[in-house]
Amino acid sequence: MQLRHRPTPRTTDRPDPARATARATDAHGRSYDPRVFAVQRTGALVVAAVILVFGVLGFAGGLDFFSTDGEPILGLSSNGLLSTVSVVTAAVLVLAAMRSPRTASTLMMVVGVLFLVSGLASLAVLRTEANLLAFEIENVFFAEITGLVLLLLGAYGRVSGNLPPDSPYARPRPGSDDADGPESYPSTPAEFAAERAMREAEIAVVEHRATDDQRRRVEAMAQVHTRGDRRRVWMQFG
Repeated sequence: MQLRHRPTPRTTDRPDPARATARATDAHGRSYDPRVFAVQRTGALVVAAVILVFGVLGFAGGLDFFSTDGEPILGLSSNGLLSTVSVVTAAVLVLAAMRSPRTASTLMMVVGVLFLVSGLASLAVLRTEANLLAFEIENVFFAEITGLVLLLLGAYGRVSGNLPPDSPYARPRPGSDDADGPESYPSTPAEFAAERAMREAEIAVVEHRATDDQRRRVEAMAQVHTRGDRRRVWMQFG
């Protein structure tokens, strides 16, 4: 009996919608995956909303500005000064969410550290005249938890020894083609012609058939690292 070969079905080259991800562009024209920034932006806005409500309710309650006793607001102790600090902090977090990924990350980590420091500092002055923010132990717990959340969100996708190229916090490695940004790529007919001539000269040097002019140019290009600099050195020879 003769066996017939059944052809395997061909897979199409259609992109998987589940894997398709919108791209964003930073201030230097580099494309990156915006999902990391979306997580940070959402976290900053959520924390800002909670702190803003706490501060506005404190203002609505007409709290004494420098009272060290405080009044209960949403299960926490507050006074006029703490309400003011809360509203200002919420505004900073909203501003962070509206800025670039790197600025947002930096502001979130800074605010997170300030929360942690304020919680520990207030713990040392509870029920004393130096407790200007009218903190109670519940406020200390809230400050420490909020500080950790902001610190972790700010560091999310940024604090790593080997960031992927599409991370909004990835910096071009020295010597890479992207180290100089978009201007590293040829944009004029002369620059495109120089790129072609550079490749031909480098191949010729490897194959030991380069002219004296090609060898001099390749040796000069070896003194620089970026793509744009190599092209400029080549074109300086005229």
